[in-house]
Amino acid sequence: MVNHAVIQGRMVRDLELQTTKSGLEVLSFTVAWSEKYKETERTLFMKCRAWRQTAVFIDKYFHNKGSEILLEGSLETEKWTDNNGQARSDTVLTVDKVHFCGKKTDGGAKTEEAPKAAGTEMPGASEELPF
Repeated sequence: MVNHAVIQGRMVRDLELQTTKSGLEVLSFTVAWSEKYKETERTLFMKCRAWRQTAVFIDKYFHNKGSEILLEGSLETEKWTDNNGQARSDTVLTVDKVHFCGKKTDGGAKTEEAPKAAGTEMPGASEELPF
């Protein structure tokens, strides 16, 4: 079975990185995007959660409301019982990978450069393509 989701959207609000009692970084946030069909447009929202270094990275580079982001992860259903005894559930994207998208200054994202891993540039990337 495959459980892999890719979502591109914008941060709904400024982020707040938290640390669990055991010292793990966790970041819960919501991403929104629009879909348009003919004359009808609707806005969709996805609750997301990132852990450890992924949480720290998102907080550093996509901290502000409106920042555009591309996320990869798996969908999970959380279930609980509310104060009235009603069974409740919610779907959350557990984020595994994060990608930059949009303009550098789009949505107030921090303008710091992401660290580059060795060997990530394509050879001849500065050369013009032959087609």
